Amino acid sequence: MAERKPIESWLTDMDGVLMHEGIPVPGADSFLKRLKESGRPFLVLTNNSMFTPRDLHARLSRIGLAVPTENIWTSALATAQFLDDQRPGGTAYVIGEAGLTTALHDIGYVLSDADPDYVVLGETRTYSFEALTRAIRLINDGARFIATNPDETGPSAEGALPATGSVAALITTATGQKPYFVGKPNPLMMRAGLNAIGAHSETSAMIGDRMDTDVRAGMEAGLETFLVLTGLTRPDEIERYPYRPSSVVDSIADLVDKV
Repeated sequence: MAERKPIESWLTDMDGVLMHEGIPVPGADSFLKRLKESGRPFLVLTNNSMFTPRDLHARLSRIGLAVPTENIWTSALATAQFLDDQRPGGTAYVIGEAGLTTALHDIGYVLSDADPDYVVLGETRTYSFEALTRAIRLINDGARFIATNPDETGPSAEGALPATGSVAALITTATGQKPYFVGKPNPLMMRAGLNAIGAHSETSAMIGDRMDTDVRAGMEAGLETFLVLTGLTRPDEIERYPYRPSSVVDSIADLVDKV
């Protein structure tokens, strides 16, 4: 295998890497500080489409992690950019929160339930039966089906919550139409993020806690991949996958000296 070029830019997942259940992972603050001191381009990524970058900046700041708004990349932003590339100035019926609706407004999309170009499904804690029924009927009438990410469940203090992937499956069962998922593991989200910071895959790395999304997306986008064991993937699960990360480390603290 050809030796990789030195890492000049970094992409990192948020939940499970920098923080876990609202608590910063030891070493996350040191890693972010080293990144900013080095001047290397970086992005903090999340498949969660509920929050705007400003919301996430505030959320991270409250637990002592300083990440500038411009260094946050969400599946909502990636979805908006995808739609702007595909059909500029279009219309969409949206199920989701402010992170998604704001991203679509910012690219000039009109949110409408009157013959929209797209039905766009994102994350929300209040999925409405009425909204899902409307989405199903619009898709049956010809609207194209887009989803921000394929995550089937999300975490909460009480246990797992149904997430975008599960709700998308419900709509698919009702319509026979599968969505185009923009977020991880689609390498489109990674490549769009790299373009946003002027980085190249040959000299970039992805840090994540999930084999099925973070590592797969990084690998398919051509990045060096680091799996940390502070999130969802357990050490005994790694060998179950047909692909491997470039490296496995205990936590992001082990990567500070690599920046």
